[in-house]
Amino acid sequence: MDVLPILLIVAAIGALVLLGSVLVVRSMRVRATAPLKPTTPSRADGLGSRVRALVGGGVGEETWSELEGLLVKADVGPRAAADLVARLRGRFEAGADPEALLREEMVAIMGPDEDLRLPADRLGVVMVVGVNGSGKTTTIGKLASLLSAGGKKVSLAGSDTFRAAAGEQLNVWADRAGAHIVSQQRGADPAAVAFDAVRSAIARGSDVLIVDTAGRLHTKTPLMDELAKVRRVIEKAGATVDETLLVLDASTGQNGVAQARAFTDAVEVTGVALTKMDGSAKGGIVLAVREELGVPVRLVGTGESLGDLEPFRARTFAERLLRG
Repeated sequence: MDVLPILLIVAAIGALVLLGSVLVVRSMRVRATAPLKPTTPSRADGLGSRVRALVGGGVGEETWSELEGLLVKADVGPRAAADLVARLRGRFEAGADPEALLREEMVAIMGPDEDLRLPADRLGVVMVVGVNGSGKTTTIGKLASLLSAGGKKVSLAGSDTFRAAAGEQLNVWADRAGAHIVSQQRGADPAAVAFDAVRSAIARGSDVLIVDTAGRLHTKTPLMDELAKVRRVIEKAGATVDETLLVLDASTGQNGVAQARAFTDAVEVTGVALTKMDGSAKGGIVLAVREELGVPVRLVGTGESLGDLEPFRARTFAERLLRG
């Protein structure tokens, strides 16, 4: 058998393998040094830029209809979106900046910034309501910390006695915030806990009492009736509910508006704390709540840490919404 042809074939195969390896290595190097594509939307992809592109391409009936659709997709809600488009349409003229006009109208709809209204000469009471899972207990802990940092002496009432582990979670947040807490065993009467907490807070000289409440009941008593009872008992104990704060998860979109409507109809909500704004929430729900229910947003949760709660500022929010 002639060995030479076999050796030539083997050499050719080896050369091909070597060449393939070189090409693979070069390809890997190119991929490693190539700039990564951005994983987050750029400013050019934001709502404001899309509005500019849409209106800048010529204004007609279809333009305004498409703009309304963009706003609805941002969770602004049909009613608020229609109002915003009508406002913008009434002001827009050739050469105007539609994004700037839209920002101004958003701020106008949200109204002036309103912080919590708490008395300086007696115990202030903040009753916190909201469905389970909205971030209610976390918000209470952050609010207690925020008020404590401002020099307030804070007490907490664990009146959510129906949800498993609610008391334990509130105790943890009370420790973190340096707040005093009044609670009882699971299944206790929520109104009785609130009564004891008011008396204790007054005796301790607390400036603010924050009352946690149930987001769902495991009894035949309707939730809204139970919340109304807690409010009445707080007043019987010698205090006044100064704020009823509704905690809403920003990522729920229009479902949050339905939640807000149910609570505002039952317990006279005075303000909203919007949670989970650090995630994928578009946040347009703020405009929907303000436009449809007339309830101001007072606080915004931007993370899970103790300090991740801040007063709501309409202009800052409008900027964020237009960037997103």
